[in-house]
Amino acid sequence: MSLITISIDEDIKKVIEKRAKKNMSTLREQVEDIVRQSAVRTKSGISASQMKSDDRLVEIFSRNKRGRKKRKG
Repeated sequence: MSLITISIDEDIKKVIEKRAKKNMSTLREQVEDIVRQSAVRTKSGISASQMKSDDRLVEIFSRNKRGRKKRKG
């Protein structure tokens, strides 16, 4: 298993810890689950904005095209 280090705000950490406690998992397990769900949605071609997700944390970590679209030509 690969090791990845991330930096998150303290407020987000508290939200994830609260959810982990509710799901009876550790902070690490909860973050892994959020990233896994986000990757599955990205792989399937469904963006977070198209998916009516009840999980705000998945939306935060999911890729979402932002900014102007590139002009052709």
